Amino acid sequence: MTAYNNDGRFSGKMRSGSEFLESIRNDGRKVYYDGELVEDVTTHPAFAEGARTIARFFDVAADPANAELMTYPSPTTGNPASRIWQMPYSVEDLEARRGAIERLSEETFGYMGRSPDHVATFFVGFAAEPQVLAKNGRQDLADNAMNFYEFLRDNDAYITYTIVPPQIDRSKPAHQQNPPDSYAGVVEEREDGIVIRGAQMLGTGTVYSDFVQLSTITPMRPGDEAYAISVAIPVWAEGVQIYSRRSYADGANSMFDYPMASRFDETDSLLVYEDVFVPWENVFVYKDIDVARAQWFEGPAHVLGNNQAQTRFVTKLRFMVGLAQKIAEMNGVANLPPVQSLIGDLALHAATYEGLLDAQISKAEPNQNGVYVPNKQITYAAMAQQSRMYPEFLDIIRELAGGGFIQLPSSVRDFENPTMNAVIQKYIQSPDMPADDRVKFMKLAWDCVGSEFASRHTSYEKFYAGAPFIVKSHLYREYDFAKSQALVETALAGYDKTGRIDLPTSGRAVG
Repeated sequence: MTAYNNDGRFSGKMRSGSEFLESIRNDGRKVYYDGELVEDVTTHPAFAEGARTIARFFDVAADPANAELMTYPSPTTGNPASRIWQMPYSVEDLEARRGAIERLSEETFGYMGRSPDHVATFFVGFAAEPQVLAKNGRQDLADNAMNFYEFLRDNDAYITYTIVPPQIDRSKPAHQQNPPDSYAGVVEEREDGIVIRGAQMLGTGTVYSDFVQLSTITPMRPGDEAYAISVAIPVWAEGVQIYSRRSYADGANSMFDYPMASRFDETDSLLVYEDVFVPWENVFVYKDIDVARAQWFEGPAHVLGNNQAQTRFVTKLRFMVGLAQKIAEMNGVANLPPVQSLIGDLALHAATYEGLLDAQISKAEPNQNGVYVPNKQITYAAMAQQSRMYPEFLDIIRELAGGGFIQLPSSVRDFENPTMNAVIQKYIQSPDMPADDRVKFMKLAWDCVGSEFASRHTSYEKFYAGAPFIVKSHLYREYDFAKSQALVETALAGYDKTGRIDLPTSGRAVG
């Protein structure tokens, strides 16, 4: 396991938030931002509050008061391990995982999508069915994945991923890009490992993580074998370069004015792999177009990973329903039938989506290894609904708020000016909410609905699982068309030119 360690940063137990922050402070990671190399992501204005938020995830999981909710005994060490790594061998295990993931999502009200529990769940999926990774005779690589999953679990590590190539020329496959090392792939094979060169996106949360999985979820073509890989790389490894987009936290003039952007911006990054050495024990798929695709969809990884994402999204929908209701109450219109109808639409979507989450767990079935996998048809149905309903939530909240989002002080400093403060207190208040509280709340709501941070979340919820047509293709692949077609055939068999045909009453009409 020495290839995974760095100067003893991992101790074989769960980490506190302070231990996490210390482990990523000045560890050699190369994060480039605003024209410079960032020395310390835990103190830089663009990243410090996000780091503190991630640290909260570790504190919540490690708090002894949360032990039953957040932990379970590691099968290897017997030590407490975070439930985000738990292999579910029953519906009850899935529910226990869901409880822990929901508690973590409440720390950001569902606004961090690549928190430590996200890619962790994909690795649970890889380990739940390693036969997929070994399908073309590479049992050694499947064993690597199992060993690495256990290492991550027993050391409370944080892993993110980059699994989509940069948008250079999508009309051409990976090996026809110009230059050919535009996409991250293998450029050299050694006795002790491989060398990676190229770029990959989107490294959401990677400025904070311990490791990054480099792989591909986009289909590969013959000739793309050098890019058809899955490996794990420490973010501090030589040659790893992280280029972050503009930080919304850095652009926030105060936490009062941008309470969500300042605390919950996980950032998205382009990762450049400049001749990065990867030891063989960190390689899980190697130059195999079939397995690179199969790792996600033939095993339970994609379904389990999206079960985590949908648990987070349920928390986000609940939060947004709360925003809408509070806006209506603040403006004194909560009892009006048209307003209740609007909020009822939000409640309808939120309750329906939560029901889909309930159903995919209650209808889970064991795979060949006895690991319970959420129902795929329901999982993909929920995923397809997500990109449709989120914009509607935003539109309804805007409609409820009206001009209230626009009639707000320019910044928290306006309260410090006596003349300006007097105007605020008189004209920007509600019957049951004084001006200070109204402004604070509306700034929060705006940061969820209309700010640059909010706009990024609109794109994130629409595309995090791929373009909508790709998500629908997953549902098309998993939907039970046989049952639907059997109903049609039964309907046709029930009559002919002469009239009704009585079908057998025993059994089910569609088998």
